[in-house]
Amino acid sequence: MDNLKKSFKSLNIYEWVMAGIMIIIAASVMAKSFINPSDSGNPAWLDVINFISAVCGVFCIFFCARASISNFGFGLVNTVVYIIYLAYWKIYGTMCLEIFVYFPINIISWVLWAKHRDGGRKEITMAKRLKLWQDLVILAIVLMSACIYHNILVRIGGNVAWLDAFTVAIGVIATILEMYRYSEQYMLWIITDIIAVAMFIVHFDPVYLTKKSIYLVMAIAGLINWCKLNRERNLENA
Repeated sequence: MDNLKKSFKSLNIYEWVMAGIMIIIAASVMAKSFINPSDSGNPAWLDVINFISAVCGVFCIFFCARASISNFGFGLVNTVVYIIYLAYWKIYGTMCLEIFVYFPINIISWVLWAKHRDGGRKEITMAKRLKLWQDLVILAIVLMSACIYHNILVRIGGNVAWLDAFTVAIGVIATILEMYRYSEQYMLWIITDIIAVAMFIVHFDPVYLTKKSIYLVMAIAGLINWCKLNRERNLENA
């Protein structure tokens, strides 16, 4: 609990503002679905799911951008409710990503991060970096995986197949990099968040469009912060 309190206290004003915006939009959409069900694109129960996902999701990425171990509790709840949303709208590629990758790796990552705490700040984990040739290998794997997965999604009738395929390919690699505490995860999160924003513009949903837009902002902030941790704390953490 002490580490969680430290994580909340570390949040900046702009993050609390974004969290407030997210909560207001998600709450208003949820209330609208109960007051005027015919005007909502989702059933009322799904908008309740969306509200839970919105709140847990933004705090998860706020904490992850700080390398805070507290992010995983919020992340697990967000993953479960997001799976329900994706199943309802038949976005199968991202749904499989959440079930078979994000959920189990979140648990494993929680354990690994806790075992490699920062020497001076116990609420965060130690940050690492990849070499250039490793970055190029990862890029090649992402492109190849996206093409293969796109063909699978087309065969099973999934929606927004190319966007969904790249979300899966990038998300898998980014999650593995996150598990092993590499800052390059955020280069991939920036790409996948741009794709996600595009996906929820095509399949318009105000809650998830706002949520993914906040994710994009925080992916940029996370990249800056993790690079700073690499630069300033590597000697201490070595």
